[in-house]
Amino acid sequence: MVTNKSGSKSNNGKPATAKRMSQSEVINHFAEKFEMKRADAKEFFNELAALAGKEVKRNGEFVMPGFGKIVLAKRKARDGRNPATGETIKIPAKTTLKFRIGKAMKDSVVPAKK
Repeated sequence: MVTNKSGSKSNNGKPATAKRMSQSEVINHFAEKFEMKRADAKEFFNELAALAGKEVKRNGEFVMPGFGKIVLAKRKARDGRNPATGETIKIPAKTTLKFRIGKAMKDSVVPAKK
């Protein structure tokens, strides 16, 4: 737990008053910024998501310039523990998605150490 300057506590280091943008707020921002209808902005994001899904299935990755890339990751089967009983269990292999942040985005948000 982290205490910020105002004395409010937060689990992730952000001030307790910080609020993430909702999907509607993001769509409204882009609709206003590019002087387009809200429905057109929403359609753009839906098409971007569809394109990303199609490309990841086809190539195993999708690059979003300026942000990073979505990649398929294969996890091997492994042994795990049931936290309730402590019993050893087999966790099967599976395929999942990962998002790798691009260097430019990381550097713009988290300054490099000196």
